[in-house]
Amino acid sequence: MQLELHPDVRLQKLTIGREKAPLIVIDNFIARPEQLLEVAGKLDFAPAGRLFPGIRAQAPKPYMEFMFGSLRNLLLDYFQLNGTRLAFSLCHYSIVTTTPEKLELLQRIPHIDSTDGNGLATIHYLFSKNLGGTAFYRHRATGFEYVDRSRHKQYFGTLEKESGDPGFPGCDYINGDTPFFERIAAQEGVFNRILIYRRNSLHSGSIDAAFVPDPNPLTGRLSINSFIDIG
Repeated sequence: MQLELHPDVRLQKLTIGREKAPLIVIDNFIARPEQLLEVAGKLDFAPAGRLFPGIRAQAPKPYMEFMFGSLRNLLLDYFQLNGTRLAFSLCHYSIVTTTPEKLELLQRIPHIDSTDGNGLATIHYLFSKNLGGTAFYRHRATGFEYVDRSRHKQYFGTLEKESGDPGFPGCDYINGDTPFFERIAAQEGVFNRILIYRRNSLHSGSIDAAFVPDPNPLTGRLSINSFIDIG
């Protein structure tokens, strides 16, 4: 597999909400993205644990090499990362397959992937249907749009108290404002679009009530999700 940037690649450097966390949106990310679908169609996907609501399989090594080769300088500069070495702690094909009634509590609300402000997350959409994108949120009670180590105790302590409220989110994917969270930014799930953001930003997949889970990587809500660390 040989991956290259798309000849019509389009880059946006954005910020999220009042706290101005950086967000990169790249459309037409790679040339011939169908190669990634062909690989995914041959893989065995398995449940991904308690946090991701679906199944996953390891992404190919050439994809990781391509990511670093094409994005390294951009990431170091725009996210103001103090280091020179990038490394993946996760790089998986992912398919959302969990029905709303089977969601865990933390799958029904915005989440963070880490409190480390240097840790980055990416999501590369590989579906063509209207299956939702990704949204970013502000926690109303604390005003937090990201949760780092200094905010961890206050945020999760407040969240624990709120979880006992009868109005706390029920068995649905969050997809917009609630009494506890305000949506502050959203990006549609567009084929061959990639989002890059800090892992401590509060975020969630935007999945509406009409979503029908499909475990087939060629027809389901397929993406490649990565965690990138700096060293």
